[in-house]
Amino acid sequence: MEKQKKIKLANLILMIFTAIYGFANTTVAFDQMGYASIIWYVLAALLFFLPSALMMAEYGSAFKEAKGGIYSWLAGSIGEKWAFIGTFIWLSSWIIWMLSTASKVWIPLSTLISGSDKTQTWSLFGLTSTQTIGLLGILWIIVVTFFASRGVSSIAKISSIGGMFVMFLTAIFFIASIVILVANKGVLAEPIHGAHSFVASPNPSFSSPMALISFITYAVFAYAGMESMGGITDSMDRPEKTFPKGLIISTIAITIMYSVSIFLWGVSTNWTQILGKSEVNLGNITYVLMNNLGLVLGHSLGVSAGTAVGLGHLFARLTGLSMFMAYMGSFFVLIYSPLKSFILGSNPNLWPKKMTKLNKVGMPAYAMWIQAAIVAVFIFLVAFGGSAANEFYLILTDMGNVSTSFPYLFLIGAFPFFKKRTDLERPFEIFTSKGWTNTITTIVMIILVGGIGFTCLQPILEQDYMTAFWTIIGPIFFGAVAWIFYRNAQKRDQVTSTDED
Repeated sequence: MEKQKKIKLANLILMIFTAIYGFANTTVAFDQMGYASIIWYVLAALLFFLPSALMMAEYGSAFKEAKGGIYSWLAGSIGEKWAFIGTFIWLSSWIIWMLSTASKVWIPLSTLISGSDKTQTWSLFGLTSTQTIGLLGILWIIVVTFFASRGVSSIAKISSIGGMFVMFLTAIFFIASIVILVANKGVLAEPIHGAHSFVASPNPSFSSPMALISFITYAVFAYAGMESMGGITDSMDRPEKTFPKGLIISTIAITIMYSVSIFLWGVSTNWTQILGKSEVNLGNITYVLMNNLGLVLGHSLGVSAGTAVGLGHLFARLTGLSMFMAYMGSFFVLIYSPLKSFILGSNPNLWPKKMTKLNKVGMPAYAMWIQAAIVAVFIFLVAFGGSAANEFYLILTDMGNVSTSFPYLFLIGAFPFFKKRTDLERPFEIFTSKGWTNTITTIVMIILVGGIGFTCLQPILEQDYMTAFWTIIGPIFFGAVAWIFYRNAQKRDQVTSTDED
C-alpha cells in the first residue's frame, strides 16, 4: 500500500469550510430575515454548532485511529446495532444529496459561461434539457468517483481548492461591500431602524411566529456537516490535536463569517427593491445579489452605466465559478467520507468481502463504485422517467430532508454514554463535569428535536399531507431497512460460524 500524505491543520480547516460554510446560506438568510437573521445564526452557533463541534472533537480524539468516523463513535458509545442503524440513515441522506446536487452543480457552471442560468436550454444529442442534465450528472458522478478512489491526498487537494474559491468569493464580497460603504459615506442600501431591524424580518412571509421557528430550523441546519469529517481522522497528522483544533477554529470563523456577511448584504442590497421582486427565488438569489453588488460598486465608483453592468456580470460569473468549485470540493469529501465511515468502521462480517476491500491507496474503491452506480441509476430514472419520475424525485428529496439531520440525534444522544466509558484515553476533553455534559446534551437535543419536529409539522400545517408523510417516513424507512439488513447479516454470520465449527 502506498504511503498517503497526512492531512494537516490548514487543509482540515479548508475541508471543514468547504463541507459546512455555504456562501449561498448568507444570501438566503438575508432574503428570509434581513438583518434579523444574524441573531438566529449566532444563537444556532452557540446552542448547536459549538457544543456539537466540541462533542465531535472529543469523539474524534478518543477514537483517533478509528477508520469508521461516526460509526466507530456510535458503536463505542451505544453499541453496534444502533450505530449501524444511525449510520445507515446518515449514509442514505448523503446519497440523496448526491442525487440532487449532481444536477444542481451545472447551474453555477452555466452562470460562469453565460452570465446567468441557461441549463434549461441545454441539449445534447437531441435530448431535452432535463435528460441532458441527467446525463451530465451521471458523468459527474463517474468522474468524481474515479478521482476520489485514487487516494485521500487528491480528495484533500480538491476540497482545499473548493474552500479557497469560497474564501476568494467571500473576500471579493467583503472588499466590494467595504468600498461601497466608504464611497457612500456609511449609508446602507437597507437602512437600520434601530433594534427593530435586528429582530423583525422585512420579508412579509417571515412575520408569523411559525415562520420564525422555520427560520431557526434553517439556521441550525446551515451548520450541519461537521460529522462528515469524522471519517478522515485516521488520515490526519496527529489527529488528537489537529481534529479538535481544526473544529474549534472553523466553528468560530464560520460563525463570524456568517454574521458579518449577512450584515454586509445590507450595504449594497435594498430588500424591497431587489428581493421583493417575483423573479428572485432561492435558486438564483446568490447570483442576483452578486450581480447587484457589482452594479452598485460600479455606480459608487462613478464608472459608466455600461461598465457597471459589465462589473455586475463579472461578479455573477465569478460567483458561478466559486460555487462550482465549492460543489466539487463538497462532492469529493462526501462521496468518500460517509461511505468509508460506515463500511470500514462496521463489522466486516456484515458486508460482502469485496465491499470492505481497499485498493492500493487505501480507498474502498469497489464500495465507492457501487455507490456511484446506485446514484447514477437513480439520476437516470429521474431524468428519463417523465412526470412520474419527477414525483419520485420529490419523494426522495422529502425523505432526505429529515434523514440529513436525524443522525445528530444519535450522535448527541450517545455522548453521555461515551463519557461514561472509563477505558478510553482522552487527549482532548472539554466536558469534564457530568452535570454540565447532561445539561448541554439536553439543550442541543431539544433544539434538534424541535427543528426536526417542525420540519415534519410544517407540511401538515400547510395541508400538504403527501410531503408530510414522506418527510416523516424517511428516517423510519431507512432505519427499518438498516435493521433488516443488520438482522440478516447477523443470521448469515451465525450460519457461517456454525458451518466452520
